[in-house]
Amino acid sequence: MPLYEHVLIARQDLSNAQAEGLIEHFGTILADNGGKVVDSEYWGVKTMAYKINKNRKGHYLFLRSDAPAAAVQEMERLARLHDDVMRILTVKVDQHEEGPSVQMQKREERRERR
Repeated sequence: MPLYEHVLIARQDLSNAQAEGLIEHFGTILADNGGKVVDSEYWGVKTMAYKINKNRKGHYLFLRSDAPAAAVQEMERLARLHDDVMRILTVKVDQHEEGPSVQMQKREERRERR
C-alpha cells in the first residue's frame, strides 16, 4: 500500500487531550477503510505565519500512514468537515523515515544540510 504523511492543524482553544484525541479519531477512520497509522506525533501549539479563521495559533498533529488512496481521501473529506480541524496537508512518500520527525528532534541530533 502507498505510504503517506499527514499534518493537521487544529483550533487553538482545544485542550491537549482533545487535540491528541483527533489523532485517534482519524486513525480509526483510516483503519475502518483498510489502512493503518504507522506512527503519530503531537507537535504542540505553534504560532502560525498568518491567521486562519481568526486564529493565530494552532495544535499541530502529525500522522504517518500506510493506507489505500480511498482511505486517505475519506479521511481528508471528514477532516475538512470536522469543526476543530483548520487545515490538513497530505504528502505521499516513498518510505517512512525511522525515528522522530525533524520537528521533534533536538537541533544537535539533526543531519547537516548538504
